[in-house]
Amino acid sequence: MPSDNIKSYLHLHLIVFIWGFTAILGELISLDALPLVWYRMLLAVIFILIFILITRKKVALPTKTLLYFLFLGLIIALHWLTFFKAIKVSNVSVTLACLSTGAFFTSFLEPLFFKRKIIGYEVLFGLLVVCGLYIIFNFEGNYVYGIILALTSAFLSALFSVLNGKLAQKYDSTVISFYELMGGVLCFSVFLVISGGFSSSFFTLSMSDFIYLLILSSVCTAYAFIASVKVMKYISPYTVMLTINLEPVYGIILALIIFEEKEKMSTPFYFGALLILITVLLNGVVKFYLSKRKSKSNPIEL
Repeated sequence: MPSDNIKSYLHLHLIVFIWGFTAILGELISLDALPLVWYRMLLAVIFILIFILITRKKVALPTKTLLYFLFLGLIIALHWLTFFKAIKVSNVSVTLACLSTGAFFTSFLEPLFFKRKIIGYEVLFGLLVVCGLYIIFNFEGNYVYGIILALTSAFLSALFSVLNGKLAQKYDSTVISFYELMGGVLCFSVFLVISGGFSSSFFTLSMSDFIYLLILSSVCTAYAFIASVKVMKYISPYTVMLTINLEPVYGIILALIIFEEKEKMSTPFYFGALLILITVLLNGVVKFYLSKRKSKSNPIEL
């Protein structure tokens, strides 16, 4: 129904806004990146487990598939680790601008994993993204470490999306998310045990940090994920993809409002960030147009 589509579209914007707020919470939480991510994943696992128990979803998976999703959990955990670390050493604006390059990395990872040819226009768009990054690097040299971390986070996000896409259609998304987050918790827990990271100070949280972590793990992780899956039943993947690309826009605007002077960047920075965002949007538009033209030229025969 049209009303369902409108409600779903507005709901999707709310979800993307929430994802944009994730970076704000990363700045507000005083914890370092590693404990922040560990707590986020652990609490999210608990929330999703409660949802699974209430809805009585079946969680059994083949052993090989289970291990695969646990491994993907390590990748997404490293993505979040570098994401929040980038925020800590630079700021929200720099991190989100560089995170927009995820689509650029995906355009090169997909041919590698799915054995298809590299597409010409994707190379062109990739060069435009590099130009945008060059502008940011050139005028924001004091944030080099944060930029490198954010680009690493974008690469890991793209890698996760490509690898996750191979099996995501075969299994329930909530169950997949549960095991992937569990995998991240287990891998980081092993590292913390070996490195002696688990200490009394690790488990000492201020009240503000605890509240922010609850919001991050419940609203920004568990709820946003489950809600996004539901929304995709009523909205085309193309619309979803374009809307998700607004995440850095929402995040940067929120950062400017909340943190004011700390988030104000030079004019060239915004030009470089805008160039990256426009390129990502153009990539989606071109893909949508070509897929439509291909479907028209190759109609399905009944």
